[in-house]
Amino acid sequence: MKAEKYSKAVATNMVIANMVGTGIFTTLGFQVIEGGIPDPFVILVIWLVGGIISLCGATVYGEVATSIPKSGGEYTFLTHLYHPLLGFISGWISITIGFSAAIAGLSIATGEYFLPILGMENTEVFLGIPIVKLIGSVVIVAVAIVQLGGVKVGGMVQNYMTYIKLTLVAVFLALPFFFGTQTNTSGISFAPSEGSMDMIFSLSFAGSLVWVMFAYSGWNASSYIVGNLDNPKRNLPFSLMVGTLSVAVLYILLNTVFMYVATFDELALKVDLGNVISTKLLGNSIGLVFSGVFSLALISGLNAMFIAGPRVAQQMGKDHVVFKVLGKESKSGAPRAAIITMMVISIILVFIFSFSDLIKFTGFTLSIFALLTVVGVFILRKRGNQGENVVKAWAYPLSPIIFIALTLWMILYFVIEEPIIILWFFFIVAPAMIIYYLSKR
Repeated sequence: MKAEKYSKAVATNMVIANMVGTGIFTTLGFQVIEGGIPDPFVILVIWLVGGIISLCGATVYGEVATSIPKSGGEYTFLTHLYHPLLGFISGWISITIGFSAAIAGLSIATGEYFLPILGMENTEVFLGIPIVKLIGSVVIVAVAIVQLGGVKVGGMVQNYMTYIKLTLVAVFLALPFFFGTQTNTSGISFAPSEGSMDMIFSLSFAGSLVWVMFAYSGWNASSYIVGNLDNPKRNLPFSLMVGTLSVAVLYILLNTVFMYVATFDELALKVDLGNVISTKLLGNSIGLVFSGVFSLALISGLNAMFIAGPRVAQQMGKDHVVFKVLGKESKSGAPRAAIITMMVISIILVFIFSFSDLIKFTGFTLSIFALLTVVGVFILRKRGNQGENVVKAWAYPLSPIIFIALTLWMILYFVIEEPIIILWFFFIVAPAMIIYYLSKR
């Protein structure tokens, strides 16, 4: 029997759903604070820069993924490009932190958006446990159950939820035009100020880029399912480029609306930006309806991560006997053990870490392995063993150079300002190295 395959629409929607989620509806609140980049013009520039980085990465990933047409994302790519140990470390990070921490952060944000519907504040607890984290855990379990249904069910749910999300974004962008007399209260100007250029070349810009790149994370989502994708030569590059470009345009428009409607004080440190804007525009009662729809939109991103993430664990299970159980697949195409493993790890992270810590660490770790993958395109070109199904990266070598330079700038921020995150990174990598060498023995 022919195995189920993901379509071009599912792959493209998967990219969009992975990207349009926690980041765009949460990160601006951390950018406008003191120590960030509280300048409307610079904020729009940084979202444009994030889009350029993602587009450069997407076109390079198209070449790498069609040169190495197996599911698993960076785990598979780094194994073939460099050494199985580096691939193993990447897969380990993806399972324990990369996807799991992103899922945990997304579920917490979903809880924040859902709280107003319950008439609760984000400080409320039940049996000593924050309500927002309990809601997040329930959401993780529910989405995992959907994905256990297999490729067909998971793909169908992803398509419908992505359409709901895009409809929400379109409505949100239109609201200020219908409620214009009530919205121009922020009094901000989007023109560059005297200090704008200095801010663009500052470390604060690089620090804010961490938040932006988390919002853009997911531009490479369809590369994780290339082995389960119908006609990958045509559909993979299409999904990466079209999905990323669409989201970049949406992000710039959405941030313009956020800053036009609300003041920086109203946005500062807010995780539920959508609730802030919808309540200000429409009032509390109608704002509650938007809270529910926002929750669905965020769950769409969580569902997309549960499609991509377990494929990494599944591929590791096929390659390494120590993770053999993760490599098994049901008749419906669901890597059930991998899904359950990621579900459990994500729930643990929900209760251990704060939203801010999850986002920063996820952004840093994903950038490291994406950087190594993009560098790998030079290795592939040098080897010269690319097949006829390979789709060449656009604007080579400019596209990988832009991605590498800007990503290194962002990593420099962590080296100087938040070295503790780098130490945590190596602390998590150490067990992976031990397990890898023990498994070989």
